[in-house]
Amino acid sequence: MIRKEQGFTLIELMIVVAIIGILASVAIPLYNNYLIRAQVAEGIHLTASAKVAAEEYFQGTGSLASTNAAAGLSAPSTITGMYVSQVQIINTGAIQVTYGNRVHPDINGATISVTPATNGGSVSWTCSRGAAIPDKYVPASCRS
Repeated sequence: MIRKEQGFTLIELMIVVAIIGILASVAIPLYNNYLIRAQVAEGIHLTASAKVAAEEYFQGTGSLASTNAAAGLSAPSTITGMYVSQVQIINTGAIQVTYGNRVHPDINGATISVTPATNGGSVSWTCSRGAAIPDKYVPASCRS
């Protein structure tokens, strides 16, 4: 008795490939957005230690720090992350994050700033971003 070999037909394989293509066309852009949001979030997290240093400076002097050195922080180019090239206190007391290390091309060179507002003896922070970073990539606290 001759046994016929079993297997998939060409049309069945083509259907599977088409389904995988459709799923990939949906998943890749969603993953790309997730990746950029994660890279932007790293910059926001790196401002935490700079915020503490700036607040301590304000408590001690009554004014806002204008440089990293004044606040007791390392040089801007040494405060880096996987996607952040520097974290710098600028002359208004704001903490500016610049993206540039292995970052997605859509946000390469973009900046996010965390700006202090003094209220009596306390400091509150507001986040703002440059036009180079669309709303969909920034945390809710930085959206305009």
